[in-house]
Amino acid sequence: VDLSNQMYIDSGVETTLNKLPRDFYNRDTLNVARDLLGKHLVHKIDGDIREGKIIEVEAYIGPEDKGAHTYNGRRTPRNEVMYGPPGFAYVYLIYGMYNCVNVVTNEVEKPEAVLIRALEPIHGVERMGVERFGKSKLLTSRESINLTNGPGKLCQALGITRAHNGYDLCGEVLYITEPSKTDEPFETVETTRINIDYAEEAALYPWRFYIKGNPFVSHK
Repeated sequence: VDLSNQMYIDSGVETTLNKLPRDFYNRDTLNVARDLLGKHLVHKIDGDIREGKIIEVEAYIGPEDKGAHTYNGRRTPRNEVMYGPPGFAYVYLIYGMYNCVNVVTNEVEKPEAVLIRALEPIHGVERMGVERFGKSKLLTSRESINLTNGPGKLCQALGITRAHNGYDLCGEVLYITEPSKTDEPFETVETTRINIDYAEEAALYPWRFYIKGNPFVSHK
């Protein structure tokens, strides 16, 4: 895949990032989901960087998937972005208070997406602490793990809201990159998705993927 270079400065250290191109997202959704593991989700806010390594995701595959917002061809203002081009953010609210960020995948009019369930914090950790717990230093061990180990938590920590629905992930504000340095190899766990008991047999599809042994996985 041809990756374009992106430069940013964080804490005085210049880093070259390989931003994922549109073609990365315009593929089979399960393959995109697996390949997102180990990539970095970046949110640039007023020049500051908040960044986390993607360590847990779930795939949602359109009209045939009872767990998806687009099951049976459902199309509403809420999920319209899923019907558009790949590589855009689909952000929705759950329980009236928590935002969840998804990556739109596959071709136009194939409404599929990957939910980012958990991150390992990389940059901007102090600001994440302020957003999550109202303090930037002296986080307890429990608070440190709970910064980004869930879809609502990571959105709060990175400052991702419904206002980011429809943002281009190939843009300059919210995007996904290759890691700036080679990470250690990891093992991928494939298992069933979480909190979709309403989806009947689709709740048993093994479309959740996470990095084995990572402490930031939302549910072991």
